[in-house]
Amino acid sequence: MDIIIRNTGEVPIYDQITRQIKGHILSGTLAEGEALPSMRALARDLRISVITTKRAYEELEREGFITTIPGKGCFVAARDLELVREDARRRVEDHLVQALDTARTAGIPPDEVRQVLDILIQGGF
Repeated sequence: MDIIIRNTGEVPIYDQITRQIKGHILSGTLAEGEALPSMRALARDLRISVITTKRAYEELEREGFITTIPGKGCFVAARDLELVREDARRRVEDHLVQALDTARTAGIPPDEVRQVLDILIQGGF
């Protein structure tokens, strides 16, 4: 499992870890029941604080992506991935509605909004 940390930018490190592990789970790179690296091992590999990895794992567990078995470690939780993806689609739609409302209020025409979206998609946002 590859996790890439960027020290530049506004996204906290624990959030970068959380997002990337979620991505691995949703893409199937991490399968249900698969063990995650220990918090200490992940912290050592990424050269970050154990507190940061602990926060990321706690967030993943709170959201139901992983489960912790005392004395054994953290594992990918059983989930209906289609429900997870549907929830993500709903959140994307909510953000897009907000963006469109902002564009409409600012008088930005739909073609310009599409161009911006295309540029973001092509740039790998």
